[in-house]
Amino acid sequence: MTQPANLTQKDWITRWQRVARRIRVPLGFLTAALYLFDLYRRAPQPAAITWSLALVLPGLWLRGYAAGYVKKNRELTMTGPYAHTRNPLYLGSMLIAAGFAVALLSWPLALLLAGGFAVIYIPVIASEERFLRATFPEFDAYCRLVPRLIPRLIPRRIHEPNPKDKSASGAFSLSLYLRHREYNAAIGAALLYLSLLFLRPALGALVHGLR
Repeated sequence: MTQPANLTQKDWITRWQRVARRIRVPLGFLTAALYLFDLYRRAPQPAAITWSLALVLPGLWLRGYAAGYVKKNRELTMTGPYAHTRNPLYLGSMLIAAGFAVALLSWPLALLLAGGFAVIYIPVIASEERFLRATFPEFDAYCRLVPRLIPRLIPRRIHEPNPKDKSASGAFSLSLYLRHREYNAAIGAALLYLSLLFLRPALGALVHGLR
């Protein structure tokens, strides 16, 4: 059966989202395998690991900061980091991934991560924007003020939040941060750094001991 030639943009996005969901897990395993291969092939450079912190730490901070504001599917969050970029969580993830590519000085890993983000996050962002546009009437006005990904330096808001209303999305909420379990990102980053520092020596000692 031939595919219709007059597919709409929405049809292509829907198909792309299906592909993204199917390859998300295999892509994760492929990334982990390449990470371990690069780690086995050559020892990480201390200077590279140090420089990687300049990307990983801001990425973790941005994700944690955003997690304390966002109320998924309940409110259109437009304050905090969401006054600078519409997708601070995804931007934080990109910074973290780029940081670990720098830590290993691995171009193959960097290219794989960039391709993975393009395949996974572009359709996810498109899907979320369709939902937000259909759910919140002020979303289009918000889009005109705040960029999709690359943050603006000066925050822009449709309206100022009420500082006395701590339950609103205008103030950081530790309970939201904990509810979203964003601390898992920090735990995962710490484990990756431990693997950079100790996994290769441990594997070398194990191989030497088996000989």
